[in-house]
Amino acid sequence: MPRAPGTGLTARLRRPRTCLWAVGSVLLLAFPFYLDRFWLQAGLFAMAAAIGAIGLNLLTGATGQLSMGHAFFLAVGAYGYCVLAGESSTSKGHELTGLGLPSWLAAVLAVLLAGFAGGLFSPIAGRLRGAYLGIATLALIFIGQHVLFNAGSLTGGFNGRAVPSLSLFGLDFDDTEVVVAAVPFQSAEKLWYAALLALLLSGLFARGVLRGRPGRALNAIRDHRIAAGVMGVPVARYRAGVFVLSSMYAGLAGVLLALVFQRTVPEYFGMVLSLEYLAMIVIGGLGTVAGAVVGAAFVSLLPQVLTHYSDSLPLVSAPGTGGLAPGEASRYLYGAAVVAAVLFLPGGLTRLLPGGPTRSKKSGEKK
Repeated sequence: MPRAPGTGLTARLRRPRTCLWAVGSVLLLAFPFYLDRFWLQAGLFAMAAAIGAIGLNLLTGATGQLSMGHAFFLAVGAYGYCVLAGESSTSKGHELTGLGLPSWLAAVLAVLLAGFAGGLFSPIAGRLRGAYLGIATLALIFIGQHVLFNAGSLTGGFNGRAVPSLSLFGLDFDDTEVVVAAVPFQSAEKLWYAALLALLLSGLFARGVLRGRPGRALNAIRDHRIAAGVMGVPVARYRAGVFVLSSMYAGLAGVLLALVFQRTVPEYFGMVLSLEYLAMIVIGGLGTVAGAVVGAAFVSLLPQVLTHYSDSLPLVSAPGTGGLAPGEASRYLYGAAVVAAVLFLPGGLTRLLPGGPTRSKKSGEKK
């Protein structure tokens, strides 16, 4: 049968959201040729945060399981990669253990290790819910911090440990220059495309999960656990499975963060990081991949932008003249932006995107 007018590729390209994603994709591919190292590292940090936020949104947004221990699984991925890919050595009084595996294999195993850690905790996640699960996962942060600071042979203690560079298909993602179109590519430029590919695959997989049968089961568990069980949904199995999947996403984000920072520090993987990830999915939009990506960009990029341009912010003056210091002004503006986003966009920043969710004026329900 002939297609109706406006149903082909041309019609899809006319959609605002499709055009927005197309323009955004072109810009993301071109950024390494034009941006300096500061902005590339900020973008890499945002992409790593987006991967971790997608995993947490599967757990909290789609399934309704509150997790306060996401930073623990990021630490498992980051330090797992360092131990698996690094060589045994001595650093600042610590005998560091390393298995010396190929870096690409170490990255894969680190993600699986984070999933294994989530699997060990999944029986608890399958039985608890709400604030009780939040408190249980909060305990992971305290356990993780104790291990990171005291297991010196694995983590390097307070000083952390250096991160081995990634090598994939004969390409080393280090500061060795590779000239592309008269532009020198170093570690940040090389990692940019690897992180972009990882984010794309992570987002597509999560989108497939949410739009398929597992996603409908997860939403049923979130909305009414007892009714979902009556309909034949294996509630405990799904809740445990999504916890493992979320942990693997966190492990991948941890590996990418380690590669960007080039050194792991225990104090970074604390409670504040877990709270930031919760803020990402709430501000961006619960239960959607786009919400996780937009929220991660907001929470991770905005403080860096404000700090970078803090000298140009309003009400800023020199110390002792009665005005605000640049650092204080950037923190106040960031806090005000977070409050404004939650207050005026309760459904998340994705409501600003073309084709994003809307709310009925009468019922307040999403459409």
